[in-house]
Amino acid sequence: MTTTTATRAEYCVIACAEAWRGDGEVLASPMGLIPSFGARLAKRTFSPDLLLTDGEAMLVGLDGTPEGWLPYRRHLTMVTGGRRHVMMGASQIDRFGNQNISCIGDWERPARQLLGVRGAPVNTLNNPVSYWIPRHSTRVFVERVDMVSGVGYDRAAEAGVTRFHRLPRVVSDLGVFDFAGPGRAMRLASLHPGVTVEQVRAATGFELALPDEVPYTREPTGPELRLIREVIDPKGLRDREVRG
Repeated sequence: MTTTTATRAEYCVIACAEAWRGDGEVLASPMGLIPSFGARLAKRTFSPDLLLTDGEAMLVGLDGTPEGWLPYRRHLTMVTGGRRHVMMGASQIDRFGNQNISCIGDWERPARQLLGVRGAPVNTLNNPVSYWIPRHSTRVFVERVDMVSGVGYDRAAEAGVTRFHRLPRVVSDLGVFDFAGPGRAMRLASLHPGVTVEQVRAATGFELALPDEVPYTREPTGPELRLIREVIDPKGLRDREVRG
């Protein structure tokens, strides 16, 4: 029997899944466990037209069975044509959604080298990009990123490249955030149950925009919980990434 009480990790899966609601037939590119579980849940429930891949060159079904070939040239066509929705991570992110996965410190003499900009600039300027942050802290949510990898709303506007630029949401282990604040600044959209506004503020290195009333992240349904626990992640790997 499946208990109806959701864990923090399961709220995070639901919040990530909601990023793809209403996207239609686009390529879902989740990076990380929780986003991957979210994309699979979305496809099994409210977004059946999502396209999933094996991470290489094949489109796959819900059970991982190959359903089509996705060569690199076609993949790039989908990226530059806005037919892809990525959910990336971020070592740093600021109030306008500028993301850093390249280095910590001055880029000429960084204190720490990370992944590099990778495909973040192209992703953010050509198709929707959401973010997943498993450990919400002032080290990640910063006033100013040390280097811009993914482009935020302020820089996209300054460069005049807003036509395909869209950052639907940021999901962390504390809540869900959008960019509906003044000047497209980050806003607290919902709290995961058990989390307070004060906790989120204390863990954020800049002033968040707040609605008049902050709702809680929506409850997973019974069928959704069963899918998460029995079909998508029966080994409970989600609880290793998100505790509480």
